[in-house]
Formats: sequence, C-alpha cells, structure tokens
Amino acid sequence: MNLAIRGIDSNVGPHHADSFRQDIHKDLKADYILANPPFNVSDWKGELLREDVRWKYGAPPTGNANFAWVQHFIHHLSPNGIAGFVLANGSKSSNQSGEGEIRKSIIEADLADCMIALPGQLFYTTPIPVCLWFITRNKKGSPSHLMRKGHTLFIDARKMGHLIDRTHREFSDEEISRIADTYHAWRGEKEAGKYKDTPGFCKSSTIEDIRAHGHVLTPGRYVGAEDIEDDGEPFDEKMKRLTAKLEEQFAESARLEMLIKRNLKGIGF
Repeated sequence: MNLAIRGIDSNVGPHHADSFRQDIHKDLKADYILANPPFNVSDWKGELLREDVRWKYGAPPTGNANFAWVQHFIHHLSPNGIAGFVLANGSKSSNQSGEGEIRKSIIEADLADCMIALPGQLFYTTPIPVCLWFITRNKKGSPSHLMRKGHTLFIDARKMGHLIDRTHREFSDEEISRIADTYHAWRGEKEAGKYKDTPGFCKSSTIEDIRAHGHVLTPGRYVGAEDIEDDGEPFDEKMKRLTAKLEEQFAESARLEMLIKRNLKGIGF
C-alpha cells in the first residue's frame, strides 16, 4: 500500500500473503532492506512457526513479533546485504520470553552495525520514542572493516528534532545529515569524512563493551555524557558565588513562607 501510494513499481509477489506464515519470497536475498514493521504484534500466529528456518538466532516469542521481524530481515539479506528498520524501544533491552537471548545471539554473530535512539512524537499515529536498527552480514567487506569488525556504532539522537505543532516533531535537514554523515564516516566512506566518538552523541563500542552491559543495545548506555564547555571560572570562586546565590534563595524562600502563612491567617486558616 505504501508503494502504491507513492507510485513506486515493485514485485510484491503473485498474490497477497502473510510475511511470516507464507513467505512468498523464500529465495530472495536482498542487498538492501528498508522496513517499518508494526510494533509488538501479539497475534502473528508464532505458535505455528516454532521450527521455521528463519529463526536461526532463537524462536521469537509467540506474544511479540519484534524479533520475528528482525530475523526475517536477516534471513533475506544477501552475503553483503544491509538492513535498516524501525522498531519499538523495547527491542533494545527486553529480556522477556527469550528476546534477550535472541538479541545476544545476533550481537555475538557481529550482525549489529548501528543503533540509533530517536525522540518521541515523530509519528502521526503514536507519540512513543522508537529506535533504528542497522544490520549487516559482512562488516569485513566495508572500506573500514578493521574498525567495524566486532564493533557497533551507537547514536543518541533523542535530543534532536523540533516540534512543528503540539504533537508532532520533525528533524531538520542538518540533523538528518549529521546522523547520516556520522554513520557513513564510521563505515569508512570517504565523502563522509573521518569518524570520531562524540560524548553524548555517538560511540563505536566493542562486543566486549556490549557484553558488559548484558547485551543491551540502548545508545544512552554507551555514548556517555555530553562534554560541557569550561567557562574558565576557577572552582573556588564558582562555589563561593553559587553558595552566596543559594543563601539568597533560602532567605527569599523563608520570606515568602512567612508571607503565605500571614495571608492564610488573615482569611481564617
């Protein structure tokens, strides 16, 4: 339906079918996969697919299709393919019903290329924050494979975007370029420049780092805190100034408390 609305020609198969129960593209191996699957689907009939060949990293729970989608995409990637898709935030850290073990197996297979945390209010249909997954089968085949092999890039974009109305947020072209350029630089693509970790925004982490965090893929755990520019004021002087300001605020608080009590007493309370 999305393709038809946008006038894009495609071969979606000879007839309508359920992607899980009747995979009519069984032999497809794609170089690129782009997807926005439905989040947290509980009625995907997973109980009928316990032994499916696609579940190489573990049978997904019957009550949530998130990791069925992830493995469906992985299964259909070509040897040098890359997949980018949107998922609910729970996919980064959930340990329910074996999801943590599936995520661990995917990480240990060195398939997790990049994780991007996004803010809420990006969708018209739901205000929830989401994340972007990038999966690749072959980090060795990239120009910067020595850096990427055994590493995952984390980008925390939760503070990005601006509200265009009360309920909807959009990224500026500059913000989108910053995220994309960071990823392409990390992949070693020349036009994007040289990659470097930026505290509070991006971090290239090893599988060992991810193991230490229990195979959780939440970018905020890895990127650290944003660097705060030094204002040049000596620490002792800053503490004296801030302490004096705090004393002033305490005194004002006490004055207001007395005023409120007097006014309440004046009206019989």
